[in-house]
Amino acid sequence: MAAQKGRTHESTSSVCFKTRFSLRHRGRSHMSEGLEPTLREMGERGDIIRTMQKALRAEGAERDPMSFAIHDAAPATPIVGRVIDKHLSDELGEELTLVVDGIDGRTHHVAGMDAARVAEARIGSIVEIGPPDGTGRPSDRAIVGIAEEGVYRLSRHLEQARFEGRVPGGDYDGFVASHVRRLEALRRAGIVERIDADQWRIPDDFTTRAAAHDAGRGDRANIRVLSTFDLDRQIGADGATWLDRRLVGGVVSDLVPAGFGEQVREAMERRWDRLIEQGDAVRRPDGRVSYRRNLLATLQEREVARIGADLAATKHMQFRGAADGETVSGTFTGTAQLSSGKFAIVEKSHEFTLVPWRPVIERRLGQEVTGIMQGASVSWQLGRNRGLEL
Repeated sequence: MAAQKGRTHESTSSVCFKTRFSLRHRGRSHMSEGLEPTLREMGERGDIIRTMQKALRAEGAERDPMSFAIHDAAPATPIVGRVIDKHLSDELGEELTLVVDGIDGRTHHVAGMDAARVAEARIGSIVEIGPPDGTGRPSDRAIVGIAEEGVYRLSRHLEQARFEGRVPGGDYDGFVASHVRRLEALRRAGIVERIDADQWRIPDDFTTRAAAHDAGRGDRANIRVLSTFDLDRQIGADGATWLDRRLVGGVVSDLVPAGFGEQVREAMERRWDRLIEQGDAVRRPDGRVSYRRNLLATLQEREVARIGADLAATKHMQFRGAADGETVSGTFTGTAQLSSGKFAIVEKSHEFTLVPWRPVIERRLGQEVTGIMQGASVSWQLGRNRGLEL
């Protein structure tokens, strides 16, 4: 009987132990399930920080990781700074990540950028990244531009892309395929209809519905390239640079005296000296600097004349500058990147001119365009009795 009681006691202890072990194991399991997302997020953040540090080291810079800002969505307030890294965010190549050394003394990591919008944001470029502008994706506008009578044709888009010849790397098939992937995503959302492998039916309110679809998934940041020239090139440039616009506007309050903000402040002082040296500015006895009247327009005209002369030698055509109020017409044959900005090359007969480029003529390459010069911009006349003031 004693032995039997002993066996009973042993059996009860074993059950209790197993129960305690099971509960402890189950608790650890629940704890692991709760920790897993946190640990994964910490790992991803660690990878991002290492990427940012590597990009800074490549630029010969060091920043305190405590000054790093990682943005999972569009920033609420604009970020201005220098691009120090640019890489793909996804395997499809539709989204890019930028690392920007900001004038606010922080280094920013912004993911999910529209690849089409950052095409010209090279390493060293000065950019502004802010809240969505609500205009939708360029790829959506391209789809609408290609569509005829509500039908987008892949073959037609491929033909147009090859004619324009402006796809980086010449991967025309891949370029058009990215638009088809966009259409496929919108088809799953019930916005477009696939007719066959080559054709898609596009609704009249396509861009509005596509933008609403994106808004439901989280808006993308808006990016504006302020200058494709780095600070050193801007200091010695003969055109109207981003530094000049800041100098004339007297904008210095947003420059944090650390990191890239301090570098911009120093570059502005060196640009002052350059402008004074070439007679475009004078330093007063009280230390303040006065600028030539219409400084920005003067600098732009000077650079356009120089670049025009250089292009004339290679194109074997005469360059002619366009005056304010003049109508410019001819074939849009290409673009030129100046420190004053991006300019369109418009050829007519045996001469050509350079006029400020705007996205509205992007798909007009190789076609006739007409516009009226209005100061530092152009009012493009595209379509019947329609002027696009830009």
